[in-house]
Amino acid sequence: MPRLIRQVQPPLEFIPPKLNLTVVKVLQWLLPLIMRSRTPLRQVEAHNVEVLVDLYRQFQAGKIRLLLAFRHPSVNDPFALATLLTNIVPNVARQQGITLRRPIHAHFMYDRGIPLWAGARMGWLYSRLGGTPIHRGKVDRVGLRSARDLFANGSLPLAAAPEGATNGHTEIVSPLEPGLSQLAFWCAEDLEKANRSETVLIVPIGIQYRYITPPWHAIDQLLTELEKDAGLTVNPSHAAVTGEDGINKDVLYGRLYRLGENLLSVMEAFYSRFYHQDLAITKDYSTPASDPAATPSHAAFATRLNALMDAALKVAEQYFNLQPKGSVIDRCRRLEQAGWDYIYREDLKAIDQVSPLEHGLADRIAEEADLRIWHMRVVESFVAVTGKYVLEKPTVERFAETTLLMWGMVTRIKGGNSFDRPKLGKLKAILTIGQPLSVSDRWDDYKSSRRNAKQAVATLTQDLQTALEQMARSQGNAKG
Repeated sequence: MPRLIRQVQPPLEFIPPKLNLTVVKVLQWLLPLIMRSRTPLRQVEAHNVEVLVDLYRQFQAGKIRLLLAFRHPSVNDPFALATLLTNIVPNVARQQGITLRRPIHAHFMYDRGIPLWAGARMGWLYSRLGGTPIHRGKVDRVGLRSARDLFANGSLPLAAAPEGATNGHTEIVSPLEPGLSQLAFWCAEDLEKANRSETVLIVPIGIQYRYITPPWHAIDQLLTELEKDAGLTVNPSHAAVTGEDGINKDVLYGRLYRLGENLLSVMEAFYSRFYHQDLAITKDYSTPASDPAATPSHAAFATRLNALMDAALKVAEQYFNLQPKGSVIDRCRRLEQAGWDYIYREDLKAIDQVSPLEHGLADRIAEEADLRIWHMRVVESFVAVTGKYVLEKPTVERFAETTLLMWGMVTRIKGGNSFDRPKLGKLKAILTIGQPLSVSDRWDDYKSSRRNAKQAVATLTQDLQTALEQMARSQGNAKG
């Protein structure tokens, strides 16, 4: 069960980075064991590693400042990246006759909320590994100042995920947040003020996952469990698995779509009845509940899903008195921060000194805020869902990703721990190192005017988005 917040908490203190190379070396030595015991990841493959080797060579020679901007589809990404830096980069460097100082590692930015659900020990560990936390839903001046200092002055490159959070889709890149591009220009500014000549670079890193052995049986079993949770029955003639290695993808897709539509219907009724949201609920569905092989209407599905996510966010926004501005991701980040402001009270730094009456009221507010954030968490899992992701390319990975997203939603509704995801099969991570983007080449334009600075940040963000999307497409089209 997830930890429910029932009492007001002290303010979230900044966790300063305290890089400890001994801790880094121990974790790198234990990495294979930890990865095998904690994740389904068994293989890590990387392409264009020589680009990253050369960038580390230049960094260690004092010629560049480097940001590793990696895709973030999964919670397994840190293990894949750690394997890249710990094992693959040194091996390729040795093959090329290039000597790099050990350990090959990077400072990194992480969400301040991770130690809240992963435990305080994770905050201690991330600090010793050189991580610096950031609040995603507000202008975190302390966190930004720390990241800015590491980028310009750290002994290691800086790594960060420009998507801001995982989206559960290995072949869909979420809209990038502009913060990393701004951070890169701040680094260029700091170097100029210090009369330093290093070039500021951002290198995009694509990450995708493939199942070593397609887990069709595990997907079929998980889907059956979800159908039972949703009260749906499966006709034996519609069984997806047709043999030891056979799979009827059309039937499996029909069942997957029927489950998604059922969840939509249930949640539409839930928000319409109990939260008085104006959702146009219709019984004229294109996929009859009795026929999982019927042809679905993806446009209608996507429209309904977007309307449902909007309604769920409004329920939380109305409680926190927030206006529904920006993208779904922007709204999620603001809601998360609003909830934290009610739970981790800056105005009650000495909680033990307030009266029992005030403490009781503060507990009530914290508990309600935690319940309201639940609506945002449900939406957060579906920001990249299109309604036709599987149909466009019915690979085992896309079937698995979509089924796991629905498992996460059902688990949240049931009150379970959505972080404890089923391991459907053993995975291989495929990393691709892109060509670096020069921030220094854009610096003169950035500093010429405020308008140009804003445009330069937007252009750099879009160029990074394009690079990551191109790698996602090329990785998705590749075999292996």
